[in-house]
Amino acid sequence: MDRAQESGGGEERSHIPVMLNEVIEHLKPAPGNIFVDGTLGLGGHAKAVLGLIGEKGRLVGIDRDARALAVAKMNLAAYVTRCDFVYDNYCHIDEILARHGIRAADRILLDLGLSSFQLNDPSRGFSFRAEGPLDMRMDQESYISAFDLVNSLSQEEISLILKDFGEERWHRRIARSIVERRSHKPIETTKELSDIVLRAMPHHAGREKIHPATRTFQALRIAVNRELEALEEALGKCGAVLAAGGRIGVISFHSLEDRIVKQKFRDWARAGKFRLITKKPLRPSECEAKSNPRARSARLRIAERI
Repeated sequence: MDRAQESGGGEERSHIPVMLNEVIEHLKPAPGNIFVDGTLGLGGHAKAVLGLIGEKGRLVGIDRDARALAVAKMNLAAYVTRCDFVYDNYCHIDEILARHGIRAADRILLDLGLSSFQLNDPSRGFSFRAEGPLDMRMDQESYISAFDLVNSLSQEEISLILKDFGEERWHRRIARSIVERRSHKPIETTKELSDIVLRAMPHHAGREKIHPATRTFQALRIAVNRELEALEEALGKCGAVLAAGGRIGVISFHSLEDRIVKQKFRDWARAGKFRLITKKPLRPSECEAKSNPRARSARLRIAERI
């Protein structure tokens, strides 16, 4: 699961940043640092960081969700003179820093996945627990939505998305059911899609700990937002813009993301360009996992440029 578990409620002005103590302890933001938060969200990690990098420090907060960025600006209003708020995709980190006259970053944080702010807004279409349009776009200016994929792709293409991005065992059955249903009318809402998935599943699949539609919704969201491609591209650029002695931390929430981060960090280490600060991913404390269910699946990896 991602950093925000499925839950009810409306939009939120704040959230609990995942693994904040571990991020601070191992990224070690220091006075005067240039800190890039590539997935700013509502600014939870950033607020703690700003208190540590001091008056001479600078935070570059990037987010592709304009709504979340607007809330982050309000949450971080007290630090506005030390912040650059950027509406963009973090895979453009090199161009973003160049536009702001920054040659290298001292610290980079990427906190992947969704926030409660996004999940709890039915109009965004991320959640299968509340009825809303089949959207799932992080950037509302993007052209392709989940509606387009579900109603336009072939059965085989849908099946591959569910298999590759959702690791869904029943991908063929679900894809077949989607194509059958849309032959009568377009699939327009999250509730419709969730119902299709539930009916496509064999009876015993409902005994799993997670909701049967979880993997389908994850897969479509990843495909809509091209999340894995963006992560691959961003990591390569992060390695190039990080200053000597600088550190990068990535919090991932499912195996597909973590695999990409793990491999990139290992490649850097083998090339003698980085050292691994975390040989194995850090996990949230038992206390945090109990108090904040969003954190349960989080994994934090950190590397330092030599």
